[in-house]
Amino acid sequence: MMKYALVCERKHGFDIWFSDSADYDRQRKRGLVTCPVCDSKKVEKAIMAPSLGRGARKRKAAIEAHVEAPGAAPDMPAAPEPVAMISPQEREFRAKLKELRDHLTANADNVGKQFPEEARKMHYGEVEHRSIYGEASPQEAKELHDEGIEFHPLPVLPDERN
Repeated sequence: MMKYALVCERKHGFDIWFSDSADYDRQRKRGLVTCPVCDSKKVEKAIMAPSLGRGARKRKAAIEAHVEAPGAAPDMPAAPEPVAMISPQEREFRAKLKELRDHLTANADNVGKQFPEEARKMHYGEVEHRSIYGEASPQEAKELHDEGIEFHPLPVLPDERN
């Protein structure tokens, strides 16, 4: 087994295990070696230092740590895996953010780019108040704030792969 440090065209670094150097060449030629962050197929070997002085037990443990199950191909999942490890608390926080966003969008009217105009109409009593969401540029949001119009940005959901 060989562990290669790889880097994509966008400079995302990652490691993958291959059975030998020919295995890496075959998989790369077939377009199977892709960046787990951006899915780029333009991947090259990164400069890496050899691991010298490691005992056989440490090498075996390192290889076993990268194999999902006995007989499975190391680091070759069916779907891209998240690059960063997240804690259970962060996972719970992300789930709550998604739940909040889903609740807000399910119970409000999407007015799109008309958000600043619709918010003003409600604020000044021209139309009945209702829950809305939409788009506003940073300048439009500043103007709404300066006019004393209360609004809140929808929670941004972190990319599932980050």
